[in-house]
Amino acid sequence: MAGGGPGSRSPLNEHYGITRQERPVRYDDPSPTMTTLTHLECSECGKTHEKGKPHNLCDCGGPLLVRYDLDRARSEWKREHLAAAPPSMWRYAPVLPVAEPANIVSLGEGMTPLVRTARLGRALGAADLWVKDEGMNPTGSFKARGLACAVSMCRELSIRKVAIPSAGNAAGALAAYAAAGGLEAHIFMPRDVPQANFIECRATGAHVTLVDGLISDCGKMVASRQAAEGWFEVSTLKEPYRIEGKKTMGYEVAEQMNWELPDAILYPAGGGVGLIGMWKAFGEMEQLGWIGPKRPKMIAVQAEGCQPVVRAYQEGKDRSAFFEGASTVAAGLRVPKPLGDKLMLDAIRESGGCAIAVSDAELLDAGIQLAACEGMFAAPEGGACVAAVAKLIESGFLGREERIVIYNTGSGMKYLEAYSTRFPRTAGGEADKLGGLITPR
Repeated sequence: MAGGGPGSRSPLNEHYGITRQERPVRYDDPSPTMTTLTHLECSECGKTHEKGKPHNLCDCGGPLLVRYDLDRARSEWKREHLAAAPPSMWRYAPVLPVAEPANIVSLGEGMTPLVRTARLGRALGAADLWVKDEGMNPTGSFKARGLACAVSMCRELSIRKVAIPSAGNAAGALAAYAAAGGLEAHIFMPRDVPQANFIECRATGAHVTLVDGLISDCGKMVASRQAAEGWFEVSTLKEPYRIEGKKTMGYEVAEQMNWELPDAILYPAGGGVGLIGMWKAFGEMEQLGWIGPKRPKMIAVQAEGCQPVVRAYQEGKDRSAFFEGASTVAAGLRVPKPLGDKLMLDAIRESGGCAIAVSDAELLDAGIQLAACEGMFAAPEGGACVAAVAKLIESGFLGREERIVIYNTGSGMKYLEAYSTRFPRTAGGEADKLGGLITPR
């Protein structure tokens, strides 16, 4: 049984506190339940792909999704087992793809706080407002979940060189988990990414290339060099395992709300993998018998300066068009053409949700409002969701009594350049100090 019964001694618990395996692991139970993975399936054409081999996209160009033997998982794994499971996303090991515990690379990602924000709710007119604070993850963002899973699967599949195009936070997460797992990381980021992202990648030993352009230009560079360099690409949805790590946000919100999903979830959607992953998680949990058919309205929030999914939603289209001239201070939202646009739009429409855009001024001011009301310093992407709640309550799309969960995807500490525009330094201040560091006077 995964994690053992409540109060039992769990060999998985003992393992998950270890991030690097340099020696064999001994277990009291010689075969603890791990993954129930059966195969991979194309989200476009439905073609089946064999597990245990490296895969990027399907032959048709569609993203691959991991499938599990949920009947087996249902019979062997119960909600009660979570009482003895590790306090990280690996508590859901039977529906994660890693087969061998020794391959797991973990820095303690997952089980982030779900905080009721009553003061902010009163200010916005929302009586039951919550924030899931993903900024508490290792590397300061939700990207830790997906890259922990992807890097762990790279170890399992004997992949030792990886590459990624990133708007910032995914790069930092890959660099950290590659360092922890002994992999070589090659990172391509726009030249104007937040300084924090660049520094953390260099500090953790990654090979960093700054590109004059957007994340789409970085992606083209990775793809053009992949064959010659011999690296495995872990771009958003171009490999099947990042979504598996991010779907644990859906398992967690269900567990933290005692298996009763909220009425609405607002998610800042750049690549949108978290939204897609949560929608996948809800379907899995229903098959496991852990939740009923109720689903939250899935609401994708984008920036006015880069809103390809919002436009596609408003125009009734299944896919988005490339958003020309993409520009926003919320670096994670500056994705002009997400690969998972169809999967996102399907989830939005099936759930009765919507897609909405807010301005840079609105998302920064809303991020500050959240901090002032609740003490939570969110990334601008999280601020975008706060601003969107206000708009959707005012329009009547969201009811004032509905239970609403906002996903803050990162820490505001990684976006000081963006927030500094709201707090300019006065003459005679510390403007001459390098990076605001305290130095001798």
